[in-house]
Amino acid sequence: MPAPAAPPESHSGTLIGSVQRAMRLLEAVAERGHGAPAKQLARDAGLALPTAYHLLRTLVHEGYLRREKGLFFLGEAAERLSSSGAQEKRRSTVSETLAHWRDTIGAPVYYAVYRDGEIDVLCVADSPNNPAVEEWADFRETGHAHAVGQCLLSQLGDEARRDHLDRYPVQSITPYTVRDKETLLRRLDRIGRMEPVVERQEYALGTACAAIPITAGTTAGTLAISLPVHQADRLLPAAHQLQAEVGKLLGTLAISISI
Repeated sequence: MPAPAAPPESHSGTLIGSVQRAMRLLEAVAERGHGAPAKQLARDAGLALPTAYHLLRTLVHEGYLRREKGLFFLGEAAERLSSSGAQEKRRSTVSETLAHWRDTIGAPVYYAVYRDGEIDVLCVADSPNNPAVEEWADFRETGHAHAVGQCLLSQLGDEARRDHLDRYPVQSITPYTVRDKETLLRRLDRIGRMEPVVERQEYALGTACAAIPITAGTTAGTLAISLPVHQADRLLPAAHQLQAEVGKLLGTLAISISI
């Protein structure tokens, strides 16, 4: 005869009461932006004063709270948690936005910025039907060859461009890649301020790319798309479609530079 089944475990029995009470205190402090004394926080959290004192001291010791003139405020540890959560939310929002444009336009979408002297691809939205270009040569080192890099470099001053190309010299990636630095610099000078940058097979054979400039404060940014070269006639119309969409959500992309 089989043994009787064990009764289902009560979830409440697995909870740690002290953690729950500490969380209620943190929430109470967060709701009082100008700080609050222990007695007020104990009332807000529904705790006995001795219990609240004990937990508040522990939270201060661990850096989740700080105490000034008898008032408790959120500490650096709690603020780091909040900052991390906000950053993850921004990253998720940008990913969702790029995925929407990928599906609307029917092409993979790339978002990149130029900061600290480097090309930084922050997010790529692709799919099995619209795969991204394979990074077979480091994007940071081959900015002269792809639309993302050319668009970012076109937004820099002459000195910053030359500094970048001194660190990452122009080299042939494919038979279609620009041949030397001066030719590239002349090309970058001719690009209009809000004009899409287009390259065909300069970075990857069989692929054409277009990038549009985005400036957030003093940081150069770009959104780009790629298509098989046999669909190159779609490239500029798709880039202009993306450019029209960007204005609606520019704030989302601007704050995402911190991700």
